Amino acid sequence: MADRTTAGRDTTATAGFDRRLLPPMMLGSVLNPINSTIIAVTLIPIGNALGAPPSQTAWLVSALYLATALGQPVMGRLIDVFGPRRLFLVSTSLVGVAGVVGTLAPNLGVLIASRVLLGFGTCAGYPAAMALVRSEARRIGQDSPGGVLTALAVANQTIAVIGPLLGGLLVGLGGWRATFALNVPLAVAAVVLGLLRLPKEAGTGEAGTGEASRRGRLAARLDLPGMALFAAMLASLLLFLMNPHPRDWYLLVITAAASAAFAARELRAATPFIDLRVLGGNTPLLVTYGRALVTYVVAYSFLYGFTQWTEDGFGLSPFCAGLVQIPMFLVAIGVSIVTGRREGVHGKLIVGGLGQIVACVVMLTLTGDSPVWTLILVALIFGVPQGLNSLALQNSVYHQADPERTASSAGLLRTFAYVGSMVASSTAAASFGQRADTGGMHHLTWIMLGAGVLYLLLTVFDGTLGRATDGDAAAGTPQAP
Repeated sequence: MADRTTAGRDTTATAGFDRRLLPPMMLGSVLNPINSTIIAVTLIPIGNALGAPPSQTAWLVSALYLATALGQPVMGRLIDVFGPRRLFLVSTSLVGVAGVVGTLAPNLGVLIASRVLLGFGTCAGYPAAMALVRSEARRIGQDSPGGVLTALAVANQTIAVIGPLLGGLLVGLGGWRATFALNVPLAVAAVVLGLLRLPKEAGTGEAGTGEASRRGRLAARLDLPGMALFAAMLASLLLFLMNPHPRDWYLLVITAAASAAFAARELRAATPFIDLRVLGGNTPLLVTYGRALVTYVVAYSFLYGFTQWTEDGFGLSPFCAGLVQIPMFLVAIGVSIVTGRREGVHGKLIVGGLGQIVACVVMLTLTGDSPVWTLILVALIFGVPQGLNSLALQNSVYHQADPERTASSAGLLRTFAYVGSMVASSTAAASFGQRADTGGMHHLTWIMLGAGVLYLLLTVFDGTLGRATDGDAAAGTPQAP
């Protein structure tokens, strides 16, 4: 990451992590989760207002994650090169623009466009936070300073508690448009905090020839052709995953061609966007990314699919559907706080995998006549893997990634998570069709159960997890290729 100035910060007097960085870090990192969770209880009201079935409103979920999956690693790489401040300010400003567009949207198409803007606008928050954690760790000579990684995970879990309930409340008070308008004050707060609290990057250097030379070197470090090929590869793949059908075979052809060109480019580039030579030899990090994809298939199938069923198939209001989600997030927060300072990740992931399987088995017993307490029971069980898995995956990436690519590695973690969430969204749309009924919910649950079993197998047979926070990994260096 680019060097930073320390104007306004007495680094010699500050013995620990600079706590003034926490508010913008946390607010930036939760802009995406709050928009992910708040939409879960608004899909049915939006569909009713705009005359769109669940198979169409699912694009409101997919559009955000398509943009974010593309933007997170790109934004992460830009942050690695330029530092977090400028990228954070530009990105969070776009969140406010997206909020205005969504609030005034006359139809579903414009609403989907606003979600695309939201996706790009929320890209910088999490990579910027991880980059700041790494730079502060270097400054004070302490890995994962002050349990900040745990604080970030808890902040995301906390906002996930607020999201469904706040969404239901806003829908009840001002209609679904109020959930988009919420982004305007959030963006203003993030920009103000970023201006006041985030450290300024180092100066741009001498003007004239020196400046031109510096810009040329930066352009080479960014690997713009590699970014473009990565975007083509991922966009074509995700567009196919949104609505898999044989008639869209050409998208897979584009994916394959772009993948081959991307690999050839990155293996030749002096400073590749994604260093495939290092990443390909870093098996623990690759398995962590795969595990993230699978667990988010389960998590977001529950968040979106189960929530739609509680409204459409069980008959709850959006507000009550949000209330049903709260026990899951409360348990997740408690689990994250209790286990957050424990270094190991293997046990957390094993228990998290078992929790997913148990919750899916209970979901298969639910019908439209089930008592409400059974819905709450499922949410409580899901809270355990929700709290364990996200924290363990985040910590794994922090310790397994190249320290010089912390932000882009964190962005790739989110990319794999969003691919999983988009698989979940398209799976829910295919399971429900025109109505989120009990049969569709059970069909979705069987898919979730299969993903949960795969997640557990990836964890049980991963012999590298016991070393995820030991030795070199604990010092912040990646596992040897």
